Amino acid sequence: MSRPPRHRLVPTNVAALAAGVSEATIRKWVSRGKITRYGTPGRSEFDIEELTAIALRRRPGQLSS
Repeated sequence: MSRPPRHRLVPTNVAALAAGVSEATIRKWVSRGKITRYGTPGRSEFDIEELTAIALRRRPGQLSS
């Protein structure tokens, strides 16, 4: 998988807000392979488009893709 463009990468706190979960949940998702972590040691970044897709699938009443 190639790295997304820089403008799509967000830090953990923004990733949590985008997905509607806690920062701890973002870290769990990374350890379980549910989402991809980018960045350097000590600075995690996540693809906002990947997070948006997850958030849409998690919404009650929405169809899963």
